[in-house]
Amino acid sequence: MAFLALGINHKTASVAIRERVAFTPGQMVDALQQLCRQQPNREAAILSTCNRSELYLEQEGADADAVLRWLADYHQLDMQELRAAAYVHEDEAAVRHMMRVACGLDSMVLGEPQILGQMKSAFAVAREAGTIGPLLGRLFQSTFSTAKTVRTDTAIGENPVSVAFAAVSLARQIFANLHRSQALLIGAGETITLVARHLHEQGVKRIVVANRTLERASLLAEQFGAHAILLSDIPQELVHSDIVISSTASQLPILGKGAVESALKQRRHKPIFMVDIAVPRDIEPEVGELDDVYLYSVDDLHEVIEENLKSRQGAAQAAEELVLAGTGEFMARLRELAAVDLLKAYRQQAERQRDEELAKARRLLANGASAEEALTALARGLTNKLLHAPSVQLKKLSADGRVDALGVVQELFALEEGESKQP
Repeated sequence: MAFLALGINHKTASVAIRERVAFTPGQMVDALQQLCRQQPNREAAILSTCNRSELYLEQEGADADAVLRWLADYHQLDMQELRAAAYVHEDEAAVRHMMRVACGLDSMVLGEPQILGQMKSAFAVAREAGTIGPLLGRLFQSTFSTAKTVRTDTAIGENPVSVAFAAVSLARQIFANLHRSQALLIGAGETITLVARHLHEQGVKRIVVANRTLERASLLAEQFGAHAILLSDIPQELVHSDIVISSTASQLPILGKGAVESALKQRRHKPIFMVDIAVPRDIEPEVGELDDVYLYSVDDLHEVIEENLKSRQGAAQAAEELVLAGTGEFMARLRELAAVDLLKAYRQQAERQRDEELAKARRLLANGASAEEALTALARGLTNKLLHAPSVQLKKLSADGRVDALGVVQELFALEEGESKQP
């Protein structure tokens, strides 16, 4: 068995590259099935968020380069460009990486809790696609268990710190009084829900939620006394909005330079604060060139996030130790499973030899031999067969100078020192 974890994230790739490697929800099942058809992968899962796109694989003869080529071909990327931004972890390192990701230790925002839910979604989608098997399934369950322990036993999740929180914190720095501001939120997913909650807690009275489906927007709006609209209604609300925060799964920009320019004219150039959390981006980068617009991407939130991380730094070391323990426990269980398979094969071989010798003993009895003769022959034959292969291998190991292997055999058969020596 061989585990692989490979991909790109906010540390290795810019937003421009990350948005080209991102998988949409609609692509996931097809991508997983295609990956398992074209590569010798027995099991696979894909995690794709605004900050990372990662592939988790269990395969024989792991070939990370072949998987990277598949990823480049799937997204029509230059292989060299992808390889320069990608990282690869194998076996125990892959297990540890997955656990660190699930615990928020590899996130832009240290300890952020959303990533665990995103990993659970990735697991569910892979299971739906039929690309999750027993080994990767066990790894995901161990990962979730370790993440739960970290959340329970450390303070890494205390003091709300997330991309959503960072966006609202930045808005608070720009606007002296958020109570008088209108916020336009584009999208209705988990991140926008967190943004709405933080804005509501900061006293923003007027929140508008725009989404592709009005039903989804209304469900979110009801939680915070907000107003729900369709994406097509954004231009009318943009005129009245001081804060615009967007996070959707759209492959194309939702808000262009022309629409913002028109809104600014009607606002008489009253400034608009915008944060584009989406990957691919929801707001055209050219919008940032307009006067009276303060446009930030997820990468621009780094400084705000750093200020909010200090309270979590102390808990990170304890979390890392729990991840190491979780990794060790999982690898130990895998080794136990390997021993179970070996023991099963050894038992099957011994049972075949037993049946062969038993058949011989029955033939002796049928031919008139006494019970004692048949039992003696059975015991002698079974002993010889059970000891033949180990004896041959032991002599070979000894001839090759494999003293270490001889010690393992002595321990395996629980032989006391000097027990085999003649008196």
